[in-house]
Order: sequence, then structure tokens, then C-alpha cells
Amino acid sequence: MVVEVKPVEVDVENLVTRVFLKSIDLLGGLHRLAEYRTLTWLPSLARAAFVIVLREEFLKTEEEIAEIVGITRQTVRNILRADPELALYKIQHIDELTKEERKQLRVHTAGGIAKIAYKKVKEGEEPKVFLEYCTIAAEALEVPWAYLILKKIKGIHFPIEKPEDLVEKVKGVVIKGLPAEEVVQKIEYPVKNPADLLHKIKLHLKMMGVE
Repeated sequence: MVVEVKPVEVDVENLVTRVFLKSIDLLGGLHRLAEYRTLTWLPSLARAAFVIVLREEFLKTEEEIAEIVGITRQTVRNILRADPELALYKIQHIDELTKEERKQLRVHTAGGIAKIAYKKVKEGEEPKVFLEYCTIAAEALEVPWAYLILKKIKGIHFPIEKPEDLVEKVKGVVIKGLPAEEVVQKIEYPVKNPADLLHKIKLHLKMMGVE
């Protein structure tokens, strides 16, 4: 029997956005960028996030990435060759850099930071703002259990491979009359991120007829 192996679908823009936002986290947030007058780095970070995701997730060549992102092949190469540890060191010592040195950091630093951000996102460490927006959306849509779940799981690393990693975190939350710790034991794993967790809980509720 021939088994067909289907490729895992990846939402490029979604992943790029998460890597971009995580990069901003690593740089200390927008406030710190503004404080050091380095908001001009944002386009470089966005391009670097695209380059890293296209290379790591889709194995695109330098030429293909350059065409997709709309930058030169040399810029793509510089991003891919960036040293993550050196980039992080420079960011941590940004106070010691001259104004001219800060301007020169863009491409190489963006590439290094994007590499670290990509690795952290793939390991389940979501951007702070991503979880905040999920929480705000849940509150705005008047889904109290979703809001409480998101507040309870702050700091947890994704993907979550087994229910035991969630049970203690969600204790005390009631979802449509059901204890949250029981609900999370019955959803499908792994759970990729906070939005995926809420989606799988909603699917379970629907199956139980308690939407």
C-alpha cells in the first residue's frame, strides 16, 4: 500500500507576523525602539522575518526570496548570514553605540534578531502582543471563559503536547458549566498557540452540544 505524505500547510503571513512581533519583543518593545530613535528598523525587521520564514519553512533560494520580498539578492544573503548572538549582543549594548553605528545595524541586526525570534516562535514562545490581542478580542466578544483561559495560561510555552501541561493552569475556570480542567483533557493535541486552544475548546463544546 502506498502512503501519500501530504506537506504540512503553513500560513506564511501569520507566521511572518508572529516572528516580526517576537522580534520587537526581543528589541524591548516599540517604546524602547522609540526611545532610541530606531523605529526606522521596523521595515528591516519585517523584511528579515519574511526572509527567514521563506527560507526555513519553504527552503526558497536567495533569488526566489529576493523576488518575493522585493529586495536585492545581496540583502537576502546578508540577512541569512547574520549572526544571531552578535545581533543580540549589540542590542543588549545599544547604549554604547554611536548614532552612526545604530544606523548601520539595520540589515545584519534585523537578520540575527529575526532568526532568534523564528526559533522562539517555533518553540512555542509567542509574542506578548499576540496573547494580549487574543485576550482583548475574547473580552470584546463577551466570551468570559475565553478571556479567563487566556489570562490563566500567560507564560505557558506552545505548542502544548499533552493535557497535563494545561490542567493545573486552568483550574477554577468554568466553561459553559464544565470545569476547564476536564474540558482541556478532551481536546485534540498538540495545541499550536492560544488561538488554537480556544478553537479546539469551541469545537469540543460544539460536539457536546453546549455551545
